[in-house]
Amino acid sequence: MKRIGLLSRRGFLEAGAAAAFGWAVAPATAQAAADPFGGFIVGVQSFSFRNFDLEQALKRTQDLGLRYAEFYQKHVPLNSTPDQLRSILKLCREYDVTPIAFGVQRFTKDHAANQKLFEFGKALGIRTFSADPDPDSFDSLDKLCEEYKISIAIHPHGPTGKGTLHRWYSAEVILAAVKDHHPLIGSCLDTGHLIRAEQLGKKLDPAAQVRVMGARNFGMHLKDHDNARKTDVVYGKGALDVPAVLRALREVKFQGYISIEYEANPQEPSPDIKACVEVFKEAVKKLA
Repeated sequence: MKRIGLLSRRGFLEAGAAAAFGWAVAPATAQAAADPFGGFIVGVQSFSFRNFDLEQALKRTQDLGLRYAEFYQKHVPLNSTPDQLRSILKLCREYDVTPIAFGVQRFTKDHAANQKLFEFGKALGIRTFSADPDPDSFDSLDKLCEEYKISIAIHPHGPTGKGTLHRWYSAEVILAAVKDHHPLIGSCLDTGHLIRAEQLGKKLDPAAQVRVMGARNFGMHLKDHDNARKTDVVYGKGALDVPAVLRALREVKFQGYISIEYEANPQEPSPDIKACVEVFKEAVKKLA
């Protein structure tokens, strides 16, 4: 694909993402003032409800006052037939939950297989795949992002459990790989995994990581983590500074989605997720 000049890249990315999705450059002030989420698109990563079926997950999402979901394969299988996807979307409408993203999904250099995934994403109506793409997949993804106007948001996973960091562990690593590719290829930073990287000596500040990605922030998994106990915790009980992250997102004119993800207490995570939602709303008040 045609390369983007360094001097014009930032503006091109912002304009390209906005045009691709029909987004305004920034949320309307009046709308944001009336919105307890401050104009951010906030939903849940359905992996948080991995011990429940789709309808149970949707009911819990609705009960939390969230209207968007990033689904994963248990709740929306990749091999769903068109009829099954229509039924899934009907159920989503019944609970007033809109599919906004899907993942975390691997992509390879197999263009036909990648296109099948994009067709799935189109049928589901998503904006973004949170992704763990192979490094040799980007030429294929360039073409598919252009055709489908669905963004690829690379997700860091922090320590692998084998004494190494995930291949896409930081914004710097992700940006170096994508900077000359399609403007709809960027990141879905996971604040919990960024915090976890400190376990292997890499101290990554989530707000600073947002600023590194700039216009290539297309999603975020917002979570807090306690490295001493090696568990997710309610926002503010670990290392996450929610107001600082939201300020950074505002600074880069973030137009993507925020998935509240909570991996602890899978048997019944709703009370802790509700607490996270309240912390988020309080953080929004500090942005005024």
